[in-house]
Amino acid sequence: MRACIPLVLAVLCSLAWAEDHKESEPLPQPEEETEEALTSNLYSAPTSCQGRCYEAFDKHHQCHCNARCQEFGNCCKDFESLCSDHEGFSHSSDAITKEEIQSISEKIYRADTNKAQKEDIILNSQNCISPSETRDQRDRCPKPLFTYVNEKLFSKPTYAAFINLLNNYQRATGHGEHFSAQELAEQDTFLREIMKTAVMKELYSFLHHQNRYGSEQEFIDDLKNMWFGLYSRGNEEGDSSGFEHVFSGEVKKGKVTGFHNWIRFYLEEKEGLVDYYSHIYDGPWDSYPDVLAMQFNWDGYYKEVGSAFIGSSPEFEFALYSLCFIARPGKVCQLSLGGYPLAVRTYTWDKSTYGNGKKHIATAYIVSSA
Repeated sequence: MRACIPLVLAVLCSLAWAEDHKESEPLPQPEEETEEALTSNLYSAPTSCQGRCYEAFDKHHQCHCNARCQEFGNCCKDFESLCSDHEGFSHSSDAITKEEIQSISEKIYRADTNKAQKEDIILNSQNCISPSETRDQRDRCPKPLFTYVNEKLFSKPTYAAFINLLNNYQRATGHGEHFSAQELAEQDTFLREIMKTAVMKELYSFLHHQNRYGSEQEFIDDLKNMWFGLYSRGNEEGDSSGFEHVFSGEVKKGKVTGFHNWIRFYLEEKEGLVDYYSHIYDGPWDSYPDVLAMQFNWDGYYKEVGSAFIGSSPEFEFALYSLCFIARPGKVCQLSLGGYPLAVRTYTWDKSTYGNGKKHIATAYIVSSA
């Protein structure tokens, strides 16, 4: 796979969390920004480091977010808050550094033995468009995105457990979710299966060493609350969760929000419910997992720019997004995968908490790649 736009490209996904908060009370930037506004900023001369942390120097930018901007005194005003290397706990001795995050993300990348092999997936990415064309809602790709997927992958325990979760949600926000005993058991099964994998064992070992969790059961319990705990994006109590938004997808105000998973995309495309329109970015990896940023229609609702890992195992995505949410909550998280940089942005859900003031994950999405 190759990039269809040179240099660093910001890959934008859903900002439903931001849109939800716009409806109620004003909040500081950048949470107020809509997806369309953020798209515009990233392809003009932005005045924010949103999605730009540690990018290459560009003299055309009004302010800068590269590694030496503090030395030259030309950083954007939000550089420190968005791009700081030390985040997490309040004490610097407990902070997780950017280098540590990049190191553990490489270990997670190498540990993903359940990922698709090259022969397992044949993509037909077809037409690449410019960022300025993403609002056109034109179907420029007559054929499906997935030409072939080896569905034997889906019989693997973590894949099967993940797929069982996808039909447990109503995609329209504003309709309360009510889980049956079986659906709650499916959440536990998924967590149990992924914790058997080398990917999640690497993540837990790292976070345990960083004093984030005292036991594996504490970690599992936190993941369940963090990802599956319900909150309200609309008028109905308990109509959404981080897992539903990021992996399954939602519809709010006539637009697709979230929906960042290749397995979900493939299954919906196979059923004729997803129509692939185009892409703006095809990542630099020559094996799976890779990254694709695309436009599509989901059963009558449009997704302007949605990025997803392609060919990764469910535990791989779950691990990376969890890592970033724990280590860089509400900020840009700098990863390294197979020697290539990748940045992920997470948002916390601030309207409700669980446990001792902990917050649910609202969304996680890929913001940039080289």
